[in-house]
Amino acid sequence: MASQAPSTKRQKREEYRKAHKEDGLTELPKKRFYRQRAHANPFSDHQLEYPADPDSMDWAAHYPAYLAPESEQSTTENNDSRSALRPLTRAVTVADIGCGFGGLLVALAPKLPNELLIGMEIRTQVTEFVQDRIRALRKQNAEDGLYQNIACLRANSMKFLPNFFKKAQLKKIFLCFPDPHFKARKHKARIVSLTLNSEYAFVMQPGGIVYTITDVEDLHTWMVRHFHEHLSFEKVTKEEEAEDECVKTMMVETEEGKKVARNKGEKFVACFRRLEDPPWP
Repeated sequence: MASQAPSTKRQKREEYRKAHKEDGLTELPKKRFYRQRAHANPFSDHQLEYPADPDSMDWAAHYPAYLAPESEQSTTENNDSRSALRPLTRAVTVADIGCGFGGLLVALAPKLPNELLIGMEIRTQVTEFVQDRIRALRKQNAEDGLYQNIACLRANSMKFLPNFFKKAQLKKIFLCFPDPHFKARKHKARIVSLTLNSEYAFVMQPGGIVYTITDVEDLHTWMVRHFHEHLSFEKVTKEEEAEDECVKTMMVETEEGKKVARNKGEKFVACFRRLEDPPWP
């Protein structure tokens, strides 16, 4: 029996995604309709939309359950588009950078009920899958209000992280199974570097934690070295890691982590605490 033509498969995927979004389906989306390559080039022009600065970011569409009462919203009338933004009752404090298909976000939602979590994913169809997944989970749990505290947006965090978050805004950043970029000439595209670590330090609260996990030992060594060399971070002890519920969740709930477990591979974990900035001389 002849296989379906590529155009027919593509059309079916598009029709499924459109129906899932427009019909407000409560069933969870199926991954096979959101196929995309495993990785994307962070240096390419992905035609992304991003705010000019954190004050210009409209989070209301992502967290409608956390809209501030109208009495707390600005009534200033001017031409500044920021005055039209609808504020939330709390700020986003947890970011899953390169969130993939959203397994960690979904698992952490009930474990961090007082935090707003955002998944940041560069791949278009993967982002769409996570958004549809969250939408369906919210509908399934409408009575108890679960999963209102998680959202996903398409973004290139290697370029635009400070456009989304203010200084010292985040409590936790997750870097789970990032692209290892094995070739030496590709190392500049790794999600951890001294330059990027400075951006993580900028958006993180003192005492906040960066969580990393990979199944590639060389990448693990690279991340540990670059965070160790950065004066704004210190490595969290293995004893602290063992007691951290987020580490336990990160080990078993990401899609990549489950794949590694099925293949009986090894997972390398390292966490780093944001230090207080030293006083000015």
